[in-house]
Amino acid sequence: MDRVIAKKKWTSKRIITLAGIVGIALLICASYYFTSGKSRLNVDTERITISEVKKGPFQVTIPINGIVLPQTSIYLDAQEGGRVEQKFVEDGAMMQEGQPILRLSNPDLELSLANQETSVFNVLTQMQIARNNAQQNTVSRRNQMAEVDNALKEAERLYNLNKKLLAQKAIGSQEFQQAENTYDYQKRRKELTEDIMRQDSSTNRIQMRQDEQSYMNMKKALELMKKKVGDLVVKAPISGQLTSFDAEIGQNISAGTRLGQIDAASGFKIRADIDEHYISNVFTGLTGKFTLVNKEYKLKIKKVYTQVVSGRFQVDMELVGEVPQGIRRGQTLQILLALSDETEAILVPKGGFYQTTGGNWIFKVSEDGKTAYKVDIQLNRQNPDYYEVMEGLKPGDKVVTSSYENYGNMQELVLKKE
Repeated sequence: MDRVIAKKKWTSKRIITLAGIVGIALLICASYYFTSGKSRLNVDTERITISEVKKGPFQVTIPINGIVLPQTSIYLDAQEGGRVEQKFVEDGAMMQEGQPILRLSNPDLELSLANQETSVFNVLTQMQIARNNAQQNTVSRRNQMAEVDNALKEAERLYNLNKKLLAQKAIGSQEFQQAENTYDYQKRRKELTEDIMRQDSSTNRIQMRQDEQSYMNMKKALELMKKKVGDLVVKAPISGQLTSFDAEIGQNISAGTRLGQIDAASGFKIRADIDEHYISNVFTGLTGKFTLVNKEYKLKIKKVYTQVVSGRFQVDMELVGEVPQGIRRGQTLQILLALSDETEAILVPKGGFYQTTGGNWIFKVSEDGKTAYKVDIQLNRQNPDYYEVMEGLKPGDKVVTSSYENYGNMQELVLKKE
């Protein structure tokens, strides 16, 4: 007897077919999720930096390096050339103004001084001889003048006497004419003698002035030569420390050779190099600060050197207020130079994110702290610690500030602790 066999509903073929359909559906859903939804990446919170956005004082500052220099330095150059005969001190010595440093010898210069002294002595001797001759000539002229005066008086007496006798017809006109001629001659003779004396006097004065001028010129030349010989002993121009001094006994030094320098002990200045990018923002009066032995000190720019060398320019800064104990010439300081006044601003700490985003966006942590998502932001100024936030963030927000180098185009980070 035949019996009806019930047909199976879930055959192997149907199960395989159904499984294939479900798989394709899941694949389609997954594809849609990863292509049209947000791309996510799991990150370990221990390997990233999460910072809080805050509001606080902000100032544009740049870090620069400065080197400590003496407030005043005077170079020691050899005024005259010569051979080093004696060194009175060594490099690093503390000097007093006028204290000898070294002595040079220069036979040619010393011989020129001796010749100049001889020339001055000869000129002085000639002046004395000329003065004696002028005095003798003056005495002779005065004696001659006395004789002329006496002869004129005698001629005048005879002329007046003969004039009276002629009126009384005691003498003839011939005798009177002779007396008159003699009187006129003596008057002209006196006038001539006076002219000669005036000319001699004027000539003597001119000659004496010329001789004195010549003597003074030679004396100045002698003083200059003495100074040149005196410069063979090099002395400290100011009180301070002798540095960069390098000279040895027997060494020949040419005129103008740099022997060293004297650093005044009156104070210090700091010379700093700054990138030329900031040259339009740097001017005298800007302030800075540095820390030495856990104490902060203030500086102020007093001079800007606008010449750019290798992409950098220099400034001189002076200490404001207290001078650090133990500060030394040549010491390097790390300075924070302020380029703006201090203002209130929304701040985000600096980090590696900027290299990837350019400051246009950032990963902001959600309120539950489980994810971080992209938000557009706008940054403005910066200093070594913070960026100034203009748009996109508010105080209290938390953001990922570490590097985004491994995040690719991820739209969201899933924050997990491993």
